[in-house]
Amino acid sequence: MTDQKTALRDRARRERSQKFIPCNFNVILKAPEIVSASTIASYVSYEYEPSTVEINEAVLRDGKTVVLPRINGDQLEWVTWNGDPNQLITKKRILEPLGDALKDLSPITAVVVPALRIDQAGYRLGQGGGYYDRALPHLTAWKIGLVYAGELNSEVLPHEAHDIPLDAAASPSIVVRFNR
Repeated sequence: MTDQKTALRDRARRERSQKFIPCNFNVILKAPEIVSASTIASYVSYEYEPSTVEINEAVLRDGKTVVLPRINGDQLEWVTWNGDPNQLITKKRILEPLGDALKDLSPITAVVVPALRIDQAGYRLGQGGGYYDRALPHLTAWKIGLVYAGELNSEVLPHEAHDIPLDAAASPSIVVRFNR
């Protein structure tokens, strides 16, 4: 399955870079799960990923707490971020927050997850590091992935027993919820 996922990732990255048009994903800000959340786990997008800049700014403007992931060994830890770009450092092209990791993840009630593709059952094709696969089981939050139009697959993506399906996906214009 690893070879199949690697080939899918390579194709998805190539297609994304060829079709890239900057856009925002503010459509998720109207989702009831985001509206009602006081602490939202997000990430800082880079390169051709769907932009989280506007989402993170809007959440902070609304007085909510944003937590961002930081790699610690083979795990993600979550750090509160106040929106100050000086509180981010670059590690392997990824911006990570400075500060102390959260000890209690229970305040996180919504999480924005990066993805290259998402299928109709909510399974995502990530970048391949497995960090979110290991982190998501520790979050009881509503999980939404961001993908561009055309990256929500009608075909089933390969997934393994440990993969956690998302609750929803968002393109720039729509939020799609998965039935489970």
